[in-house]
Amino acid sequence: MTEDQALAFHERERSHWVKLRTLVMLRWVAIIGQLIALTAAVTVFDIQVALGLAVMNVGVSIIANLIFTFVFPENKRLSEFEALMMLMFDLLQLGLLLYLTGGLNNPFAVLLLAPVTIAATFLRLRNTAALGVMTILVITELAFWHLPLVTALGTELTMPLIFRFGAWVALTVSVVFLGLYARMITREMHDMADALLATQMALAREQKLTDLGGVVAAAAHELGTPLATIKLVSSELLDEAADRPDLIEDLQLIASQADRCRDILRSMGRAGKDDLHLRSSPIEAIIREAADPHFNRGKSISLKISDDTDNPGRQPILERRPEIIHGLRNLIQNAVDFAKSSVAIETTWTDTTVSLRINDDGKGYPATVIGRIGDPFVRRRRQSEDLAQRPGYEGMGLGLFIAKTLLERSGARLSFANGGQNGGAMVVVEWPREAIDPAFGQRGGGLGKNRPIEN
Repeated sequence: MTEDQALAFHERERSHWVKLRTLVMLRWVAIIGQLIALTAAVTVFDIQVALGLAVMNVGVSIIANLIFTFVFPENKRLSEFEALMMLMFDLLQLGLLLYLTGGLNNPFAVLLLAPVTIAATFLRLRNTAALGVMTILVITELAFWHLPLVTALGTELTMPLIFRFGAWVALTVSVVFLGLYARMITREMHDMADALLATQMALAREQKLTDLGGVVAAAAHELGTPLATIKLVSSELLDEAADRPDLIEDLQLIASQADRCRDILRSMGRAGKDDLHLRSSPIEAIIREAADPHFNRGKSISLKISDDTDNPGRQPILERRPEIIHGLRNLIQNAVDFAKSSVAIETTWTDTTVSLRINDDGKGYPATVIGRIGDPFVRRRRQSEDLAQRPGYEGMGLGLFIAKTLLERSGARLSFANGGQNGGAMVVVEWPREAIDPAFGQRGGGLGKNRPIEN
């Protein structure tokens, strides 16, 4: 699925999130406000309006709301077209009411902005644009054609032409501005929600793989002895069955299948162990595990370990937490994707911090997105040379967002810059040492007994 297809899918799905009851409740609020405004205009200010037609106009909204309330279930969700028609009805009903009560001379004309602003939060762009164009047409019509507001003394309440023109300009600009503003803010909220969901799914997947690896490793450990016994007994029987050629083939099959079971369990158990000694590993082992899927992708990956403490000692010991491994793996994958030929990973630590720097020899981060790296769904227009180098790449910044989010959960601070090998991209990950290596400075105690696998 391409980026545009994914975005269109999300918009189609969100257009079905709105309940009919939500728009019905908003319309009841508008109806009550319209009735109060009409009553106050006639009884308090003695303004002469086409009251009968205005009440009939409001009555149509009341009838429509009653139908929606009693005919449709409360949990009904609107389709894209149904939601558009609901908002279009509200726009035209309000436009007609304003036509009967002074047009743009009526201060409540500002309420024409409500339907398009609501539409921008959940409708697709083309439907929101259609409603915006209709709103501008209604505003333009009300500027020229409307029934006047007349006081009890017969004085017509009207704004000077320049003020009416200013009101038309202000409302037209507001339709565009508020529509775009609401859409952009809502889009960012949806993008962040999608990205956080993807982060949670990635973390859950990594946790399941880690747990599964632990179970498999424990099974391999427990089955090691019986498999070795089978192998030993089959070998002894082979020696004793030299004069029984009819049994030799079967015994050889038993021995080979025992070896096969051992190899399968060994390969499946590489991902994780339940042994406490392997639940925590030196930082070099953690980095190598994170980089393991990318060693055979045609790029050179080098790892440098250095100790900057005043008293050189052991490497920082990190827990094999899924968020750390998956976050580092995403950063290394991004570096390998964009590198020309090599990626350098350098790890240093002091008594207070543990730092990791990932450099590649690619072209570096584009200047147009470097300030937004780590945000989800970062989009930029791809250059022709970029298309030629990586024609199938549809990156949206989600991988870096997931990496940044997961690593920050472990207490890390990330910074992105250009200046790696030959001006390539560089990522620096830095943890406070007490957050990433809580056993630093402690002596003795050991790791204790291995815990049994829990069901």
